[in-house]
Amino acid sequence: MFESADLDHKIDKATYQREEPKLRAALLNAQYDLAENGKYPVLIVIGGVDGAGKGETVGLLNEWMDPRHIRTHAFPEPSDEERERPHMWRFWRALPPKGKIGILFGAWHTDPLVNRVLGKTSKAEFDQTIAEIIRFEKMLADEGALILKFWFHLSRAQQKERLKALEKDPRTRWRVTKAEWQRFKLYEDFRKVSEHYLRQTSTGDAPWFVVPGADPAYRSLTAGKQLLTALRDRLDGKAAVAAPDRTAPPVPALDKVSVLRSLDLDQTTTKKEYEKALEKWQGRLNLLARDPRFKKLAVVLVFEGNDAAGKGGAIRRVTAALDARQYQGIPIAAPTSEERAQPYLWRFWRHLPRRGRFAIFDRSWYGRVLVERVEKFCGEADWMRAYSEINDFESQLIANNTVVVKFWLAISKEEQFKRFKAREQIEFKRFKITEEDWRNRKKWDAYEVAVCDMVDRTSTDIAPWTLVEANNKYYARLKVLKTLCGAIEGALKKRK
Repeated sequence: MFESADLDHKIDKATYQREEPKLRAALLNAQYDLAENGKYPVLIVIGGVDGAGKGETVGLLNEWMDPRHIRTHAFPEPSDEERERPHMWRFWRALPPKGKIGILFGAWHTDPLVNRVLGKTSKAEFDQTIAEIIRFEKMLADEGALILKFWFHLSRAQQKERLKALEKDPRTRWRVTKAEWQRFKLYEDFRKVSEHYLRQTSTGDAPWFVVPGADPAYRSLTAGKQLLTALRDRLDGKAAVAAPDRTAPPVPALDKVSVLRSLDLDQTTTKKEYEKALEKWQGRLNLLARDPRFKKLAVVLVFEGNDAAGKGGAIRRVTAALDARQYQGIPIAAPTSEERAQPYLWRFWRHLPRRGRFAIFDRSWYGRVLVERVEKFCGEADWMRAYSEINDFESQLIANNTVVVKFWLAISKEEQFKRFKAREQIEFKRFKITEEDWRNRKKWDAYEVAVCDMVDRTSTDIAPWTLVEANNKYYARLKVLKTLCGAIEGALKKRK
């Protein structure tokens, strides 16, 4: 993959001086057209060998274009805050919104490559990471992002010459440390691993462009013209459009038997039983949250359910057992303009908790396969691919010592009608019932099908759904507390 880039590519000074002003003007125009279009972001990933001109190229792009519409991020060693979240959290935070260009200097490819070369990961682990990255980049592309990945290359001889030149110049000497020379000794190992990585991850959705880095003029024009071509092709409608996903949606059960209809919704718990048990389980949850081992965990709670099923009441019984400094409640409503400018899952990644804390989602990322599916706020291909994207998301949380507990609170159609009517009569509950709630009720059957599909496709061994029979609020609240305590206890046992 690096054979052509190993060659001695050069252009003369006169050619560069002639081409550079035209390229700058065209890039600037394309950037403004992108901002005016505002329908998708551009993501530029920068990688390559030490000394190949990565930093100079990033600086040049910021000079050639309007830096107000460019977001440049470098990724040094993770901070304490970043280490307490899944590895990809820092990259999700750096994604550019629609209409902007994001330049990621050393992104999600860097650590896997370095760790593999240094023998910190096995080939199987490396290939697993590659598969995860491919799925991540495909998700970004499916969300509309234009992804361009530039790998700046030098042959071994070119890199040695380049490092010596940088080291000799007092203005650039600081850029060459022992680390660069140590990596140079592993040049062939890095080349082999990098070539495997680039071949596997250079896809139609997110291709790698290998840029020869020895000659600054050639390097700059090559990268700039490739960026311009990609921008103009997308802006002018010339870029290839991926065929829509025609995976057939799931078919409802022919005998009408489903996970929801199989529930006995009329579980009973008296008020006296409830008050006694509530104190027990809230006390237990409080002790678990103060266990010294809990500082190594985080908890993500997901509350979904029928309208008026008692999600808010269940959440309040959970939070009553916790220190207010230990949790954050995240109510999910229609996305804001800022959230609509990002990939769908971005709004949820930004709220992930640090270790020793809870994030409680009142509605969640499952909105895509529920309300957005039923109300046709997104296309069939979008909600169909969301199942695998959600499973990937949750597996990353769990791999980072996050306990994921998901509740679906289910009530009968008759019970929902009673609660709707009661809310209309009680002054301080009127805000809880809207015309939208009544409209949703008319689509009860469609929502039921969507919920059953959701459970079938996203209830995994590591992040199962707990279906809560919620006609009796006392029973439902206790089941939530018991399930949550059991999940945390299970995670703590693994930390002995």
